[in-house]
Amino acid sequence: MNTLRNLVRIPVARVALAILFVIAVVAVFGSHLAPYDPLDQDPSILQGPSAHHLLGTDYVGRDVLSRLMAGTRLSVVGALEAVAVGLALGVPTGLLSVWLGRVGEWVSLRVTETLMILPFTVFAIAVAGTLGNGLHQAMIAVGVLTSPGFFRITRAVAIGLRTTQYVEAAELMGASRWWTLRTHIWSKVLPNVSVAAAHAMGSALLVVASLAFLGLGIIPPTPTWGGMLSADLGFLEQQTWAPLFPGILLVLTVGSLNILADCIREASAGEARRRRGFVRRAAGRRDQTPIGVPLAPEALVATEEDRRVAA
Repeated sequence: MNTLRNLVRIPVARVALAILFVIAVVAVFGSHLAPYDPLDQDPSILQGPSAHHLLGTDYVGRDVLSRLMAGTRLSVVGALEAVAVGLALGVPTGLLSVWLGRVGEWVSLRVTETLMILPFTVFAIAVAGTLGNGLHQAMIAVGVLTSPGFFRITRAVAIGLRTTQYVEAAELMGASRWWTLRTHIWSKVLPNVSVAAAHAMGSALLVVASLAFLGLGIIPPTPTWGGMLSADLGFLEQQTWAPLFPGILLVLTVGSLNILADCIREASAGEARRRRGFVRRAAGRRDQTPIGVPLAPEALVATEEDRRVAA
């Protein structure tokens, strides 16, 4: 609750939450709020914005606004599915790797390193070619490649907390590993996982759009942001502004998620941090130090370079 209260006090966080709330409403109710059926075709093709079609029509006469609103649901659901798979695979294994011993630790780290070197798009194409071209297959592939990030973050925080005095005292008093994880570890891991999940959601949205742009995951004419971008690029001479509409939605959503992740980190730290510009937050530039993890003793000792800079 303290993190949430600190979060809503940050002005840019309120802006990001408002944008994401609108996107969420459109994702849930977009098909019902759309003025036209997103698949209905009109004789007036490549029409500009007008009173009947606020954002115009595409190359077969479909209403662009209706397709944007209907496509929001699939784009957001696909990204959520990928992040959910990454969380389910990465967070539990990251916690367990701290207590698995040397063999379990070595195996988990090697599997993670193997997954990290695989490219998202190529792996998703391979999975789609093997299991069939569908949204769920592609998002499972993306989620599998997202899980190493959650694994590394969770493991880094858990290792730092594993040697704290209150965790060691709980284990000496006979507390089970499950009780220790639930009581002492998880509350410190959650803020870091939340920050990573917000950033991963933005990345997953871009991957969903990229796959749809290539014709993978979601088969046309089903509307998606990436699919609309791909279709509009073929008619730039007639409608130079058409790619702006799905592009602006992507920029606003991904930028808001990056801002929210940065603000969650700031709110979870419980300390006054240097205020950063809107563009810097939206770009995802952030401090990589885990939240709530005690520094090692050697990190508290000033190095020779630190003394020279301070002088």
